[in-house]
Amino acid sequence: MARYHGMHSIQNRLFLLLFSSMMTLLILVSFLYYQKTTQIIHSKISDLAEKNVSQTVGLFDLLLEGYDSVTKSLNSNYELTRLLKEADNEKNISVSVMNERAITNIIGAAYFSRDDIIGIHVMTNGGKLYNYERRFAGLVNQDYTSADWYSKLKNSKGEMVWLGLMKGSVINSMLPEPVFVFGRQLFDLNNYKPVGIVLIESDPNPILSALSNASISPNSRVFIVDKNNGVIASTDKNQDDLSMEPTGESQAVPSFNGLPRPKGNEIVVDNKTSQLIVAAKTAVAEWTVFGLTPKTDISEELVQTRLYLLAVIIAVILLSTMLATLISRNISSPLKLLIREMKQVELGNFRGAVNVKSFEEINSLVSSFNRMVHRIDELIERITLSSISEKNAELQALQSQVNPHFLYNTLDMIYWMLDERENDRLGRVILSLSHMFRYSSDWEEASKTTLRQELEQMRHYMTIIENRLVGRVSTEIQVDDIWLDAIVPKMTIQPVIENAVKSGLEPLDRPGLLRVSTIADEEANELRIVIEDNGVGIDEEELKKLQAMLEDSSPGRNYNAAQQGRGRRGIGLPNVHRRIVLLYGEPYGLRISSESGKGTTVIIAIPLPARGGKMGDEHINRG
Repeated sequence: MARYHGMHSIQNRLFLLLFSSMMTLLILVSFLYYQKTTQIIHSKISDLAEKNVSQTVGLFDLLLEGYDSVTKSLNSNYELTRLLKEADNEKNISVSVMNERAITNIIGAAYFSRDDIIGIHVMTNGGKLYNYERRFAGLVNQDYTSADWYSKLKNSKGEMVWLGLMKGSVINSMLPEPVFVFGRQLFDLNNYKPVGIVLIESDPNPILSALSNASISPNSRVFIVDKNNGVIASTDKNQDDLSMEPTGESQAVPSFNGLPRPKGNEIVVDNKTSQLIVAAKTAVAEWTVFGLTPKTDISEELVQTRLYLLAVIIAVILLSTMLATLISRNISSPLKLLIREMKQVELGNFRGAVNVKSFEEINSLVSSFNRMVHRIDELIERITLSSISEKNAELQALQSQVNPHFLYNTLDMIYWMLDERENDRLGRVILSLSHMFRYSSDWEEASKTTLRQELEQMRHYMTIIENRLVGRVSTEIQVDDIWLDAIVPKMTIQPVIENAVKSGLEPLDRPGLLRVSTIADEEANELRIVIEDNGVGIDEEELKKLQAMLEDSSPGRNYNAAQQGRGRRGIGLPNVHRRIVLLYGEPYGLRISSESGKGTTVIIAIPLPARGGKMGDEHINRG
């Protein structure tokens, strides 16, 4: 509901009206400007791509015509064809050597006719091989006749066979550099019978340079494709194999079946897909040059336009926001301050005040709010002080109930010991009683003491009990030394021990054992002081009554009403439990378990202190 009213406030209405008007106009102008700019840039890029591909095709035609001329010059050389026919049938070694030298000279002349030729290899039908190379001349793979390129040349009819770019020499494994390979079958021009084949390997850089000229972006890919969709050459960096065969990778070599093919000298431009496709056909070879440019790259040309447009949009948004805020602030700012302070009051902070100078009605409202908050803060402080005083008085009253009850029982015991005239034992008893009385009378530290002092008080008490019940009660203390300095409420252990002796061990017809130990539960953050006896125990009904008495003695219950009718005997354990809960909180206190005829266990649970030290102050007076 608060949000609904906020959207209909004066400030928000003025702000939304001005801001939405400015944004609508800005979006409309920006959209039209961006659309027109995109159209112009795409048109210019398409024209550029078409021009680049056209120039690339022209370069290829010139380059291929030069290569074709080299092979034709070899095929039309009458002396070369004559020597090749004789080479297969010549038996005279000296004549054969002279013929080989003559053939090599002819090949060398063709080799030096162009700077980009790497090697020329002529193979006769009879298996003779003549080479002219820059390096490693004469090192030829002997199984070249089984290669795929050899089969293509042998099966040709004298036309030029363009084998394309290769990763290394197809005939000399000592030349691993990429080469552009082409060749043709040589014929005797007199009878038009084949006499051999010529294979030429040239530098691929002119081809690649011409291809790169057709790229218009870093991610553009240019392919030379033959009529069977085989890749002759490519600038694609993802293509692992610079051969006519596809690599098998979907991104390395795209499918050219569905791409547009130009007819004649036309240039095809297709921008209907996610790529700008430009295709042109070479005149010398039946090749098609494809230029593929992702439209995402073309969109990069619009980056500057988008950045400028974005800067303008941000500036207008900021200006609109500042204008709308300035208009509405003078009216709404006093009310915002008042709402902010009201939220602080909801969180419990009553110390703040609102100081504004605005319209008379708003000033009057703010003054009333400040007076109300100040009055509430005074009332809360009074209630807090009253609660603390009442709690301290109740704690002192609970503590004071312990001493008379204990002294009454002790004096009763001294009376019977005097009657028996046991003067030595009486001396020890009186000394222990003196220590206990001095301990219980010192309340300077309110209710806080250490576990070590409580155990010492317990030993004095057990001295009295053991002298009274000679041979019938023994004590066993198993407390870890690291917990001796732990802080506990004063007179916590003694009432539990007294209850165990009077109600559990005295009526026993066999020797009784009283054991005190400690258990540290780090998961529950508890130190448990366990007091066990093997006395007569408590039957189930009485145990339930005692546990109910402890529950009724917790803070927030009617403690005084719970104690009515239970007499002096019902004071000890509920007293201890209530004091522990008042000091540490509800999770702690006494826990009683018993089984009739087997004994009783009382656990005093307090917060777990640091090992060897005292517990933090955060555990004290948690209420």
